[in-house]
Amino acid sequence: MRLPRPALHSALALAAATLWSLGAQAQDGAAALRLQPQISRLADGMYPQLDAVYRDLHAHPELGFQEVRTAAKLAAEMRALGFDVTEQVGKTGIVAVLRNGAGPTLLVRTELDGLPMEEKTGLPYASRDKAMSGGRETFVAHSCGHDIHMSSWLGTARTLVALKDQWRGTLLFVGQPAEELVSGAKAMLADGLFTRFPKPDLALALHTSPGPVGSIGYNVGAMTSNSDGLEITFKGRGTHGSAPDKGIDPIAMAAHFITDVQTVVSREKDPMAFGVVTVGAVQAGTVGNIIPDSAKLSGTIRSYDPAVRAKLLDGVRRTAKAVAMMAGAPEPEVTLAEGGLAVVNDEKLVQRTEAVLRSAFGPALVQRVPPITASEDFSAYLNAGVPGMFFFIGVSDPQVVADAMKPGGKPLPFNHSPFFAPLPEPSIKLGVQALSLAALNLLAKP
Repeated sequence: MRLPRPALHSALALAAATLWSLGAQAQDGAAALRLQPQISRLADGMYPQLDAVYRDLHAHPELGFQEVRTAAKLAAEMRALGFDVTEQVGKTGIVAVLRNGAGPTLLVRTELDGLPMEEKTGLPYASRDKAMSGGRETFVAHSCGHDIHMSSWLGTARTLVALKDQWRGTLLFVGQPAEELVSGAKAMLADGLFTRFPKPDLALALHTSPGPVGSIGYNVGAMTSNSDGLEITFKGRGTHGSAPDKGIDPIAMAAHFITDVQTVVSREKDPMAFGVVTVGAVQAGTVGNIIPDSAKLSGTIRSYDPAVRAKLLDGVRRTAKAVAMMAGAPEPEVTLAEGGLAVVNDEKLVQRTEAVLRSAFGPALVQRVPPITASEDFSAYLNAGVPGMFFFIGVSDPQVVADAMKPGGKPLPFNHSPFFAPLPEPSIKLGVQALSLAALNLLAKP
């Protein structure tokens, strides 16, 4: 049977991807490991340029779906390397494609956005930029390490271009907006990421952790948590602060909810299963002697297991309604918005990648770790049918980490801390080498 040209092309591409996958598995990472000295030299040689990019990105962060300057800078860098670059995918995302013969399509993702917070690291290149967030002006900072990710992503692209004769396939380098809003991946997929561009066969992404620099952590299965947004508006009746009986106090309802909802976590959920309900913002009232007519709560709900997630969501709704009923108030407005689902690493891909990373960096530094309780929308790509691996690289001074673990030691600044200050060198070099080795191991010629 003669296939139409598009179908024939798809069939040939699938066959080629399968052959390359089987061939690379057979080599057990040997081809990629032979390239490790070259990768290391390339990372050392390009580091001054990557450091300049890093410092610029760090000093000028942008919030989710506002990453115009950031996206333009990375797009220009990728075009200079020979990638076919499309901007404004998912509003402010970029997609860079490089075809290098028949083979698998590999997605490598970085995030573009910063956080609405003030940086207090005191670094000479610390951010003092501001932006509008929720109708208010706020400082913006790369306090989650996305600037490290972008620099490592760019360095990996340069490395793979320099070693084009050592691999075959298609690179799909994605610069994703709004990861901190847990909505950028969905926006890119809705804008045709997997239909306008080659759908990937495999996916990789890294993330900074406050662990000692040089360490790499990963897991089989869940790597991050489910995340659901929580917004509840309790409706009261405003009155003078001296006459609470003349009104219905929504602040008292909010206070009851904040404490009562924790019994869902402690008494309804399996104590061995992870689950957290956090209220991070309360907005109510204007002055101390007026009871307002409403109070709004915002927070997050975290879990790994779908059954635990369902129980927490139901418990939040029931508790909010019960608190209002107890106060004789109207039913509250409860909005539970799905954020990022848990990132679940593919077992075969992890096994294949950990073999080459452990050989390259040593088993003491490359280890499986438990899943974290934070959330990440890299899961959106994996849930679209793409096997993937998400891993962590340590970015802190090992001595600082060791001191923090001593009794009475100074706490180690974690991601999202105003004092989070990764060591760009050698963190960026490690990111480049780890991502490049992982990619070459997946794309190596059979």
